[in-house]
Amino acid sequence: MSCSDPTVENLGFLLQDVARLMRTDFNRRVQELDLTQAQWRALLNLSRNPGMRQCHLADALETQAISATRLIDRMQAAGWVERRNDPGDRRATQLFLTEQAEPTLKTLKKHGAETRAGALSGISAEEQEQFLKTLLKMRANMIAQEETKSKVAGEKQ
Repeated sequence: MSCSDPTVENLGFLLQDVARLMRTDFNRRVQELDLTQAQWRALLNLSRNPGMRQCHLADALETQAISATRLIDRMQAAGWVERRNDPGDRRATQLFLTEQAEPTLKTLKKHGAETRAGALSGISAEEQEQFLKTLLKMRANMIAQEETKSKVAGEKQ
């Protein structure tokens, strides 16, 4: 593939479009749960990262800290999330899912598997494995670039 290849030029847009289509499919499947996209994304993030700090959840949801705080307040009032003081930092709060969130989480994961199966339909196991490896390398590259930029910016200060 050359740089003039439209696939390369539009890679970011293509990745974004596939992600959007998968979110749309998933939202349709979980409509019965009466959750907002922010709520189900928060539940899934917290299930993968128990003890996640509020600021990190805000980053993962690509939202402002105040919006994440309001979302967590609503989820805590619903009995899905509990806040605990971070033993390593008195200023920070860690988030944990409660047992009450488990049935909803189970349904979310079931529908997530259905959405993935639909997206990967007709793609061989080998192609899926190579695609996953490629995406992981791309993510690692982007993280490394960001860390390098942050380090350089820190040295300039």
